[in-house]
Amino acid sequence: MNKILVTGAAGFIGSTLIIRLLDRGNQVVGVDNHNNYYDPELKEARILRFNDHHNYKHIRMDIEDGPSVERLFIENQFDAVVNLAAQAGVRYSIENPLAYINTNIVGFTHILEGCRHNKIKHLVYASSSSVYGSNTKMPFTTNQNVDHPLSLYAASKKANELMAHTYSHLYDLPTTGLRFFTVYGPWGRPDMALFKFTKAILAGEKIQIFNHGKHRRDFTYVDDIVEGVIRVLDKPAQPSMSWNSDEPDSSSSSAPWKIYNIGNNSPVDLMDYVKAVESALGLKADKEFLPLQPGDVPDTFADVDDLVNDFSYKPQMPMVKGVSNFIKWYKDYYLND
Repeated sequence: MNKILVTGAAGFIGSTLIIRLLDRGNQVVGVDNHNNYYDPELKEARILRFNDHHNYKHIRMDIEDGPSVERLFIENQFDAVVNLAAQAGVRYSIENPLAYINTNIVGFTHILEGCRHNKIKHLVYASSSSVYGSNTKMPFTTNQNVDHPLSLYAASKKANELMAHTYSHLYDLPTTGLRFFTVYGPWGRPDMALFKFTKAILAGEKIQIFNHGKHRRDFTYVDDIVEGVIRVLDKPAQPSMSWNSDEPDSSSSSAPWKIYNIGNNSPVDLMDYVKAVESALGLKADKEFLPLQPGDVPDTFADVDDLVNDFSYKPQMPMVKGVSNFIKWYKDYYLND
């Protein structure tokens, strides 16, 4: 697994992952389209951390461009692929649904085709806790049915899992999908709650708290996510010898295909999250309480038993410490220029 393609290289998780891969000696090619869904300058700053590394090559391209993806695979002959490129955001999927079809469905198909035709040893791709949709049984386990998504973003991620299974079955391509649970931390996304809360509180503006604060989220620190990705990447999915078509396990298969949750396994009340932000900033927030937003789910809670059993790994960053780390980064990046 020496030469690795990481798509979404200028993204929050992708850029953090690339630093870890380079630190351990991998050759990495990063791909990103640098779109303006959020601040392109932040994306540029992320890749400046490693863009000059002798084992790194950055390519600005869109995975929606099939011929370019085909050339990318042929010219580089990767050992493995981590696909993190996606149009993110639950609420934005209501405003701009085609963005999710173009990137998350069409773009992912191009990645699958590249893997199929170039003997990729393992494809690891980002799924999402949003696939659990209207499920209310907690914690969410990968054995649960996930046929009731509440947003097109969630539906596109469930589609990715199904598409990957098809390629695993037809072409013996090892694929592993990782359902990420509310990732946060330094260099995070401006459209996420922690970033919005911090920016608004520092500016003396109101923070918007949806579902009247009655949310619980399994907040997962970015370094914990990346550690999980690396452990999974190094162990390609295998067919399950115990898989039974009469009683099918929805997280494994007779094909080399697997699904895991990566979450902190410790849901936090949204209001406690806000208190952690206030404490780290030394400021009180002016709060505006609003109804549950379309596409949102009230609670998330990851069962990570499979991750523990197969990789002896479980995310562990305490939320208060993780929030404090983010606030320190935010102040250093935005206030200490």
